[in-house]
Amino acid sequence: MAFFTVNIKFFFRITLDVFTHVGRPTQVEGIATFDKMVILFGSDGKAKIFQSQFKEDAFDRQLWQKTNLPKAKVEVVDPICLAAKLVNITDRLFPTDTNTAEVELAGIPESVRGCFDDEFVAGVERQRVFVSLGLFTIIKLERNVQLLIPAFDFCIPEKECIAATEDNPCELFERINFPVDEFFPLQRNDFPGAQEAFNNARPCRD
Repeated sequence: MAFFTVNIKFFFRITLDVFTHVGRPTQVEGIATFDKMVILFGSDGKAKIFQSQFKEDAFDRQLWQKTNLPKAKVEVVDPICLAAKLVNITDRLFPTDTNTAEVELAGIPESVRGCFDDEFVAGVERQRVFVSLGLFTIIKLERNVQLLIPAFDFCIPEKECIAATEDNPCELFERINFPVDEFFPLQRNDFPGAQEAFNNARPCRD
């Protein structure tokens, strides 16, 4: 069997209404992250795929040995805000040093930082906002596969059929079965005991 580990890191942009005094609230933006790991069945892909991506006077990267490995795809709907509360970090076991906060901010990609108008604050704050979000996702592996569709046509032979001889290499080639399994990866149910293990597995929901 071939299973693949998919590691996903979600970045959430959160806008809060903060009341500092009587009057209209002030909007404050923050970021929250969530890490998720799933193990999905992807079968084996042994066929090497080459495409017409040749560039003159440039190294053709597709000359590297390739297989049709699956690609991970994640579909996400807008998260649902379930709860938000202000927590004093002195009442919890959270890191309070400036170096730790700077390391946490350093892990945010530049593409995510560009979604915010202001720079992130990496100070030793005394309070933090904890937000609970509900997230529905569909995580799957995708691979291009061939569909075998039988086609029949009516034709009349126009040439005489030549019998194969010892000097004709086509005779040997005609006896070789077409390697269907190399182009059509095995499905999960094709492995012994896979269906029973899947039925006994505990389903999970994001």
